[in-house]
Formats: sequence, C-alpha cells, structure tokens
Amino acid sequence: MDRILATHTGSLIRPPELLAFLAAKERGQEIDVEAYQRCLRESVSDVVRRQVQAGIDVPDDGEMGKASWITYLYERVSGLEVRPIQLEGGTMLPPSRDRQAFPGAYAALDALDEAAVRASNAAASSALPDDEAAARGQGVAWVCVGPLSYDRAGLDRDIANFKAALAEHEHDVVDAFLPVVAPASAYWLQNEYYSSDEEFVFALADALREEYRAIVDAGLLVQVDDAVMMHEADTMMSRGESWDEYRRWADLRVRALNHALEGLPEERIRYHVCWGSWHGPHAFDPPLADVVDLILAVNAGTYAVEQANPRHEHEWRVWEDARLPAGKKLIPGVVTHHTNVVEHPELVAQRLIRLAGVVGRENVLAGTDCGFAQGAFIQRVHPETQWAKLEALAEGARLASRELWGAKAAA
Repeated sequence: MDRILATHTGSLIRPPELLAFLAAKERGQEIDVEAYQRCLRESVSDVVRRQVQAGIDVPDDGEMGKASWITYLYERVSGLEVRPIQLEGGTMLPPSRDRQAFPGAYAALDALDEAAVRASNAAASSALPDDEAAARGQGVAWVCVGPLSYDRAGLDRDIANFKAALAEHEHDVVDAFLPVVAPASAYWLQNEYYSSDEEFVFALADALREEYRAIVDAGLLVQVDDAVMMHEADTMMSRGESWDEYRRWADLRVRALNHALEGLPEERIRYHVCWGSWHGPHAFDPPLADVVDLILAVNAGTYAVEQANPRHEHEWRVWEDARLPAGKKLIPGVVTHHTNVVEHPELVAQRLIRLAGVVGRENVLAGTDCGFAQGAFIQRVHPETQWAKLEALAEGARLASRELWGAKAAA
C-alpha cells in the first residue's frame, strides 16, 4: 500500500435494539429468536456501514454477536460449569497494586461503571430486577469440569453475518478482521479437570485453534486479543509473586497461543495487547520495554499495541531498540478509549509519522488503544464520541500518508 491504513481494535458499542435482546437473555427470559437474529444481522450491517463511512479501511463486526470479548468463549466451549462467586471489592476486575495504591479512586470508578451498566440496561428497557439489584457484589466463575471442546455454531453465525455485511462494501474495504480471545486472557476460568496448569492451558489452546482457523479459512484476518497477558504482572505481584514467576506464567501462555496458531499464515494474524481497558490510574502497568519480547514471541504478522494514552504514549521509542522483525507490522493506538476528548487529526498524524520514522512507513497501520465496549453493557465513551474518534483516526492516517508518500498517496 502507498498509504497508512486505518483500522481499530474491534469491540464497538452495541445499539439499544440489540441490547434489549441481550438483556432479556441475561435475565433468562424467553425471546423471539427469529427477531433477535434479524436484529443481530442488521446491527452487524449497520456497524460495518458506519465504519466505512468513518474511513476505516480494515473493519470488523464490532463484536455484535458477543456478550463480551472474553466470556463469549464460555458460551461456545463445552466442559464448563458456571458458579456464583462473591466479588472482591464488588468488581470482576482482578486485585492489583493499582487498586491497592488508589482505593478511593477505584471505589469511585467502580461506582461509575455500575451506574453506567444500569443506565445501559435502562436504555434497553431492561432495568435490573429487585433480586438482581440485591445480589450486586456477586459474580460468576466458569469452572472446567470436563474435556474442553469448541462448538462452532456461534462463530459460523458471526462469520456469515459479517461477510454478508462486507459484501455491501466490497470496494470500500481493504481487508477485514474478527477478534478472538487469547489463551492467557480466558479469565475467570478455573480448572478442576486437567491434571496440570500446562495441560489445561494447552487444552484451551486446542479449542481456540478451531476458532482461529475457521476465521482465516473464511478469508478474514484473525485478531487475538490479550489484555490479561500484560495486566497479570500487576495482579501476580499484588499477591507477592515475583517477576520471574510472572514470566513463567506468561511464557507458558505464549507457547500455548503459538500452538493454537500453528499452521496459519502469519500475515493473516493480528495480536493485540493492552494494559486493561478500564478507566483508572494504571500506574503499575509493566513498561512495554519489559514485555515487548513476549509480544514479539507470538507468531503473528501484525502487533497492535496501546500507545495513545498518557501512560503509554512515550513508548513508541521502545521500537528504536526492540527492532520490529522484517516483514512484521505495527498497529499503534493513535486514539484512545480512555478519554472523551476527540483527538485532533494532526496529532494522530504526528503519532503515526514518528513511529513510521522508526519502523518504516510500510509497516504502520493506524489503530485504537482498545475497544470502545468490552462487553455488551460496558462502553468507555459515548457512541457519538466513538465515531468521532474513528473519523479522526482515519483523517489522521490520510494526513500522515500525504506527509510520508507525498502526492502519490492513495486517496
């Protein structure tokens, strides 16, 4: 390409019509399945159209068919049992040194998140019932109690819906991707069946392999999302474990991911890492320089890395020493979900140009730090802001392309 392509991380805010069905399903209510499937198809079609209008060259389905970027997997894998748990601190987010250092800040942020979830439910005409409100502070854990195996029904539906939507814009997109979870990020999943942690993690990788391969076989890029890989360093050290123990934990999961990716062409694989999407201080995020070798150990052709927020923006310079391997590409975050401020396109262009000066203009795409909605009822910015940020991203990529390629940059 003679320009920088615009893409993003994947998860986008679901429309109210779809949320109404999802909220009813979560409460165990019967729904009109045909109407739900029709709404889902229309939601995917609309989110692809909106991405194209915003100038996104490599779109996805917004994860419209998933409850969340992690827990969707547990709906598609057999051998699991759901159990209620009491949440530590009233949140599903893991304990960490960040939470220990900023307890008041996180208490306020958790309250805002809860209020946002309830408001989203209400907007979907599905306010929480009294018994659920009384059960706040409780969550669920998924426990492996039998052999893991993957059911493709949900994935095949998502692929069909996405490809149908893409067919309406075949001349407007360069490529397309579907996000999937990494073995390390299959969180809240406990093992009571396999004889060791390694056996369990590799069994999970075997189940995920079917998902990864199906997406690539469908002609789409597969994007492996792995936020937990980075944040687990803070979580483990908050329990008194060492950096070496974290590295052993991470190394096992990188090996398992490469096992799941084995045989797939690297150029069709994107690997996304961030340090957690929640709005918080993030003062204890491990530096990119300390974990970049783990990222590059994954057999992917493209690496999408958080780089637009104030905690990580300076880390573009890591690539001066890390040396991106030949033939590999980077998708730096150039707009972030962490603020409601819409980045100026010229700032986006500056972020892209300076990284291109390090790794080469042909090796850079424009992306986001993370998704704008990690779950159906979680959104990090207002939908209007989401689309404005994606438009700024695309415009910034055009400005950077003209700077880097001159007049010959493709329109």
